[in-house]
Amino acid sequence: VLFQIFDAFRSRLHDSNSKVNQVALETMHRMIPLLKDSLSPVINMLIPAIVDNNLNSKNPGIYAAATNVIQALCQHLDTSLLLQPFCTKAQFLNGKAKQDLTEKLA
Repeated sequence: VLFQIFDAFRSRLHDSNSKVNQVALETMHRMIPLLKDSLSPVINMLIPAIVDNNLNSKNPGIYAAATNVIQALCQHLDTSLLLQPFCTKAQFLNGKAKQDLTEKLA
């Protein structure tokens, strides 16, 4: 069930409508403290959806929301769950997203 929910939710994190995208990120930010480590089965699916377009977004609302989600993940999840997905994404990012994710890894 968790995979089905987050598979559907993931497409909202990539939505071409910036308002939908931003609300999805803000919702994710509110869900993380509630779900915590129970997100571990879907973390490899979520991190790319959160990071790919959102951390390099020119829309300040989307960028701020994505940054807040990454911060919440670091605060509420076991950091060992985040290490591999963050490293993988950081290798292939560019610009501000690469800098932000690299700082989180450090």
